[in-house]
Amino acid sequence: MTEARHNFTSIANQVIFAGERIYIKKNGKPVFAMVSIADAEALEALEDKIDMEDALKSLKEPGSIRLKDFKKKLGI
Repeated sequence: MTEARHNFTSIANQVIFAGERIYIKKNGKPVFAMVSIADAEALEALEDKIDMEDALKSLKEPGSIRLKDFKKKLGI
């Protein structure tokens, strides 16, 4: 982390212009990564897709109820 702090601009340029993924370590272990906005957005989209698939799968489980039916049951 100390090296990253001292070389932040250089590391940021590697991410921005070369599309590199830079892993920052603390005590020799990776603790976070610097990635491009494109990579972050792709990860978000993948997470959204997985969440949607999980939600649709759960609707098929016994005892599940659709949101509109649940609201109707509650009178809202």
